[in-house]
Amino acid sequence: MSKQRILDQFRENAELNRQAAASLAQPIAEAIELIFIALSNGSRILACGNGGSAADSQHFAAKLVGRFERERLPLPAIALSTDTSVLTAIGNDYGYHEIFAKQVQALGQAGDVLLAMTTSGNSGNVVAAVEAAQERDMRVVALTGNGGGALSSILTDVDVHICVPHQRVSRIQELHLLTIHCICDGIDVALFGGDTE
Repeated sequence: MSKQRILDQFRENAELNRQAAASLAQPIAEAIELIFIALSNGSRILACGNGGSAADSQHFAAKLVGRFERERLPLPAIALSTDTSVLTAIGNDYGYHEIFAKQVQALGQAGDVLLAMTTSGNSGNVVAAVEAAQERDMRVVALTGNGGGALSSILTDVDVHICVPHQRVSRIQELHLLTIHCICDGIDVALFGGDTE
């Protein structure tokens, strides 16, 4: 691979970060407030996604249960993509479309928040999970890209939509990771105030 191609990747990432900052800062701030309020009220965060978004949902849950940049008490978060027995049982008995929705129905309560991640906004099992969360009076933070797809049409006024303004999956995923880190940082600041140490 040529050095120029690598430099182009960095430049495209940096340009998207600059362009997206203005449009994403407000919904990210809203997501931080929503998640912080839920955690403060004893509710928990469920997170889901496929492929790279599954990895991101696990990363987010790990940062809440463990820590981000500060020592603190563990915060209740569950990544719905981690239990292979549950995933394969639901997938086998009901279909892949239901693997997250069934878990939301089993684990989600009113006041909880579902972090739903899909770069296209069209992942059927993530859309089904959002519908299940809404039926349980949960709030939703949706991380999408490329216009938000089908997911954008079912979100309500009480949900938060963070939609990366790009079509390329890798760039969307890079911004999703930055968004996750912004949310974790915002939660730490809301808990402790000031700058991280």
